[in-house]
Amino acid sequence: MWATEAIPLYATSCLIPFMIVPLGIMRDSSGASMTAKAAAKAVFASMFSGTIMMLLGGFALAAALSKYGIAKAFASHVLSRAGTRPHWVLLAIMFVSGFLSMFISNVATPVLCFSLIDPILRTLPDRSRVAPCLILGIALSSCIGGMTSPISSPQNIVTIQYIDPNPGWGLWFAAALPVAILSMFICWGILLFVYRPAADTPHLNTIKPTKEKITWQQVFVMVITIATIALWCAETALEDHIGDTGIIAAIPLFVFFGTGILNKDDLNNFLWSVVVLAQGGMALGNAVTSSGLLQDIALRLKDGISDLSVIAILAVFCFLILVFATFVSHTVAALIIVPIVQQVGQQLPVPHPNLLVMGAGLACSAGMGLPVSGYPNMSAVMLEDPSGKPYVTTKDFIITGIPTSIICTCLIFTMGYGIMSGIGY
Repeated sequence: MWATEAIPLYATSCLIPFMIVPLGIMRDSSGASMTAKAAAKAVFASMFSGTIMMLLGGFALAAALSKYGIAKAFASHVLSRAGTRPHWVLLAIMFVSGFLSMFISNVATPVLCFSLIDPILRTLPDRSRVAPCLILGIALSSCIGGMTSPISSPQNIVTIQYIDPNPGWGLWFAAALPVAILSMFICWGILLFVYRPAADTPHLNTIKPTKEKITWQQVFVMVITIATIALWCAETALEDHIGDTGIIAAIPLFVFFGTGILNKDDLNNFLWSVVVLAQGGMALGNAVTSSGLLQDIALRLKDGISDLSVIAILAVFCFLILVFATFVSHTVAALIIVPIVQQVGQQLPVPHPNLLVMGAGLACSAGMGLPVSGYPNMSAVMLEDPSGKPYVTTKDFIITGIPTSIICTCLIFTMGYGIMSGIGY
């Protein structure tokens, strides 16, 4: 049902506990079937973890940064300095999208960035090549930005729960940022080559920065945000004292809601569908591991790829995930394939589960060749010009998204593999 999306993804997640317990799937450490009561307790215990707490903490940071105009002020100031030439404006909006995706997720970032370029879009002539170029720049860079931090996309939340020990933000940045930055430049080049935006519109209207005075609430939000991210980056060094990144995530939740920076309405506006989806994935992962199904699948796969090098195995999984993420979605690809990757990594003669899982997680964000591939693409394809025609079509995504996806995937299992091996994944 996740693959077909016949019903909403989060609805399927709600069904998972009901399917696991009555069917007697759960097994204890000796391999015996658990009682219904023990199985229910184990399932619900797996559905709340430090990963879910980190997701909620990320939502709190994103809500505060958006509510007090910090994200929009940052974006508008950067874009106001990009000049009027289309290629520089495109590069600026792409890096703004990628950067904001780290902290307010690539689900919310495209909506914010589309609102920033709306004044430009409204002044463009009909059939201008600038419009699809800018919109695709935001969508594709947001997809790429989805790999940059543990909270930047739902698939990363799924991925990080299968990495043991938790890599923390520092190691995640070290592995993901070089790949993401180079992918961004390549994507920029592809968009310029395909659309040549300066040919019909050599100059664009300048985006004006916000002129509102800095408030104490904005300063307070920035201090808490920076402190939280710094602690997340230093989580490995603090592990003996805090135990898990989820404990650090309690800081913005308590401080923002306790001081009135955020209120009940902000809490209600959290992306609870993503939370439920992640919880369902955790419950399913725990069930297939407990039942022995995941290990059986991994053993069968291992027999076919055990003679390959680790980099070749990573390449195989990256391209498998790329196809799945492109035609289904990033999140579903992570939910279904990442647990298998972890088990295969553990079954290798020289185990490399963390490296393979991290690479697979990054590859989930590389699929961007169709409108259905991820939240940023879905947001982009819904934008329409004043006459009601969509700015971008499926053809636009195929022409620009597929080459970007393939190159990004190749970077993950080449440059990304080298970096991950060097830093100890």
